Amino acid sequence: MSATPATVPGMTQLAISANGLRKAYGERVVLDGIDVNVRAGTVFSLLGPNGAGKTTTVNILTTLLRADAGTISVAGHDIDSDTKPVRAAIGVTGQFASVDDLLTGAENLQLMADLQRLGRSESKRVVGELLERFDLAEAANKLTTTYSGGMRRKLDLAMTLVGRPRVIFLDEPTTGLDPRSRRTMWSIVRELVADGMTIFLTTQYLEEADQLADRVAVLDQGRIVAEGTPAELKRMVPGGHIRLRFADAARLAAAARVLAGSTPDEEELSLRVPGDSGIRALRGLLERLDEYAIEVEEFSVHTPDLDDVFLSLTGQKATEVNR
Repeated sequence: MSATPATVPGMTQLAISANGLRKAYGERVVLDGIDVNVRAGTVFSLLGPNGAGKTTTVNILTTLLRADAGTISVAGHDIDSDTKPVRAAIGVTGQFASVDDLLTGAENLQLMADLQRLGRSESKRVVGELLERFDLAEAANKLTTTYSGGMRRKLDLAMTLVGRPRVIFLDEPTTGLDPRSRRTMWSIVRELVADGMTIFLTTQYLEEADQLADRVAVLDQGRIVAEGTPAELKRMVPGGHIRLRFADAARLAAAARVLAGSTPDEEELSLRVPGDSGIRALRGLLERLDEYAIEVEEFSVHTPDLDDVFLSLTGQKATEVNR
């Protein structure tokens, strides 16, 4: 394989550029010629059902596995001819924290600093800054066996940052964390991107991709079946609607007669109007009802989420998204 250019038409500098990626084990094709282009300083999320090829993709991009075909460049380096510079430029954090339970938090970070051959004063500065940044200073001298799941995951990510990577691969980084710890990790990811880092994220939580990703790609049966911003993907799926609620059954019935194709709910005194759920469509509905002197008690706008997108594209529920 040879490196692809650092840019492609219409895109700024790429931190990851992989084109025509293929990988098979015997007759089983895991990746069937996929393209992955990630702009520097952004979050790219790869979603897919079990067995779709997400982990294989990560392993190839992080030099842990060799592709059968394709051109790959990471951080501006060819993944085959410049393997060492690629490894020096990336960091990898998996769904299981790889901390040493026989060491304290500070000792785990110091170990990484030693492996990076940082000088004594530099390593002391880096370790101290990371402990503060990840809110681990008070637990710095405690064995990691006493850490909660969220603390271990934060320490694992902090250890990844000791080498100052330009590209970070987060392979399901919040699996098993409680909602509060998960949101803490989201804040950290946003801070890393604000500092100029590039994040390649795989996740089983579609809300996570929706919250963090600049672009999302859906991988299914070895192929990328859709890619775009979260908003672009949501617009691909029908299901957007406006829900109108009325004060009484008479107004509900009148509105249902005016708005053809709508679905009334007599128990809730509400009317579901399918179609475009944008501001213009909402204004048009309200103006039309006003023409017939039909008052609306309240309204709400509903758009498809990534769960709907995923189900539509892969035929599987979001809860089935995993490694």
